[in-house]
Amino acid sequence: MLNNEVLIDPRITKIAEKIKKLRLEKGFSSHEQFAWDNDINRVQYWRIEKGSNITLLSLLKILDIHKITLNEFFSDLD
Repeated sequence: MLNNEVLIDPRITKIAEKIKKLRLEKGFSSHEQFAWDNDINRVQYWRIEKGSNITLLSLLKILDIHKITLNEFFSDLD
């Protein structure tokens, strides 16, 4: 690990990957376009998909956009 790298908890990585999967399933190949279309700061959204800067409020906003519940989101995550 380099000095400026931060290890990301594997659970956060799974959450980030699922968020990216939801975006792709909606037909958005670009995280930027998804962010613009849903009034999310594009840099913040990019960080969320990379597993950094995920807040509960951000997660809830993304789930609302996709119209899924917390239970649905976490149902297939360990």
